[in-house]
Amino acid sequence: MNNCPLCNLDLEPTQTVILSNEHCMFLQLEQARQKGVQLEGAGIIVPKIHRETTFDLTLEEWNATYSLLQDVKKYLDKHYQPQGYNLGWNCGEKAGQHIPHAHFHILPRYEDEPLVGKGIRFMFKDKENNRKTAK
Repeated sequence: MNNCPLCNLDLEPTQTVILSNEHCMFLQLEQARQKGVQLEGAGIIVPKIHRETTFDLTLEEWNATYSLLQDVKKYLDKHYQPQGYNLGWNCGEKAGQHIPHAHFHILPRYEDEPLVGKGIRFMFKDKENNRKTAK
């Protein structure tokens, strides 16, 4: 996976490993570390071994992801003080996975956001997102 930016971290020079364990790491882009930006504090947990989607993770990688998520929450609570979180996996191109390496999104949410209270299902409930085959 020579061209995978999650296998070869130097391909994306603005990303930093914030926390890690034996099987996975928490990455943040430089812009997410800036106060007041749209995705302040956001990052991803990725397996260290290339796995295309979440469905390809081993049990050890699942457990390591859970364990690291607990550490990530403590870190984000201390450094960014969000009032909530959205968490999610995109699996496959049609689901919005643009990098074919499994990655778990951690999105801190803040009370001063224009869409505060809107969860990840908000976009799916929009009538503009109705399937063409719906009757």
